[in-house]
Amino acid sequence: MENILGIEKPSKLLRSFAIPSIISMLVSSLYNIVDQIFIGQGVGYLGNAATNVAYPLTTITLAISLLIGIGSASRYSLYLGAGQKEKARSVIGNGVVAMLIASLIYVVLVFLFLEPLMHAFGATDQILPYALEYTSITTFGAPFLIGTNVLSNMIRADGSPKYSMFCVLIGALVNTVLDPIFIFPFHMGVAGAAWATVLGQVISFVVGAFYLKHFKQVDMQLKDFRFSFSQTLQTAGIGISACINQCSILFVQVILNNSLVYYGQFTEFGQEIPLAACGIVMKVNAILLAVIIGISQGTQPIVGYNYGAKKYQRVKQTFRLSLGCALGVSMVGWLCFQIFTQPILSLFGTGNPLYFDFATRFMKVFLLMACVIGVQVVSSGYFSAVGKPLKGMVLSLTRQVLFFIPLVLILPKFLGLDGIMISAPIADSVAFIVSGVFVMKEWKHLKYLQETS
Repeated sequence: MENILGIEKPSKLLRSFAIPSIISMLVSSLYNIVDQIFIGQGVGYLGNAATNVAYPLTTITLAISLLIGIGSASRYSLYLGAGQKEKARSVIGNGVVAMLIASLIYVVLVFLFLEPLMHAFGATDQILPYALEYTSITTFGAPFLIGTNVLSNMIRADGSPKYSMFCVLIGALVNTVLDPIFIFPFHMGVAGAAWATVLGQVISFVVGAFYLKHFKQVDMQLKDFRFSFSQTLQTAGIGISACINQCSILFVQVILNNSLVYYGQFTEFGQEIPLAACGIVMKVNAILLAVIIGISQGTQPIVGYNYGAKKYQRVKQTFRLSLGCALGVSMVGWLCFQIFTQPILSLFGTGNPLYFDFATRFMKVFLLMACVIGVQVVSSGYFSAVGKPLKGMVLSLTRQVLFFIPLVLILPKFLGLDGIMISAPIADSVAFIVSGVFVMKEWKHLKYLQETS
């Protein structure tokens, strides 16, 4: 590992780690995008609205997997950088067991409260049957989705980003192939999309689990796979910022869905059109976020190892490079959202003129400041990687919880649906400023550490 993370140029390392991470995150996003496209073409906008109502469950699984996966991967990198391989092994073993326990608890709770959850997530009477049909199947795949995401983070931290990418890619390919087959020739509707997703997740998990016998930096043994409450707390402490970021997205989704349904009933668009349009816009934006999160995750093993080895100049170089890449990607995404709005929306079905009118305006306004979201995501990931979870957690909370949720609750009271739309660019702008302040202070701290080490 020293020959890889401690010596190679940061720019080369970031390409080696970030590109597979980006592809992995993109492929993860495609699970839902592909479902949405084929459901939109085969079922209609009510089916798309149903996947939007179901999406918070996916967010919960990602929150669980990031809590364990990012936490385990970051601790693993830090221990490797410090030369403590036995502790690194125990982190991986405990992470795998914690993942299994968390997955079981999740599935039981979801099946116990499935219909109330769908109502809470914004399902109307027209949407509820589709949402229940979809989620009652995809819940079976949740443990495999959690497992794949946890394992892919561990594999990437072990210095095998391409294998990590392959884990996710193979499942997405299966999903993409089976989706149109199940929906159109077999006429399975949303159930077909759900089963295609589950089968893809199972295959991804099997490929990821195979790597447990082939770690490059440590020799995993059966005795390492045991649960430790103290270990799990330490792992959760590191992964909490990424988890909270997903939880905040969950709260945003629930509040946003219910607000759109409530204020939509007073307009010509009704309840279902705003909900369906929002689901598409959020998932399209998830593609941009996937690239940025991929950059952040690709940065973390490099930053964590070199911070643990006290090579602060390399930490600065990597952090600066990742911020630049994230800003560049954010700008490209913003241009696509503003210029190619209609072609993007057309991928998800024909709908009707009223639907397209609302969806076009929603995308342009809601994503108006998407050009700056990269700074907040990368900065939050950086602080997690260097063992400063509190700062990472604060940054994770800025856009979604501290700014967006209050705005989306207050502004619609005066502006209706327009108030919901403009809440996002305002929150993005303020979160960018806060992240900039954190980054400047950290830069001074790294300079101090470099001078005194």
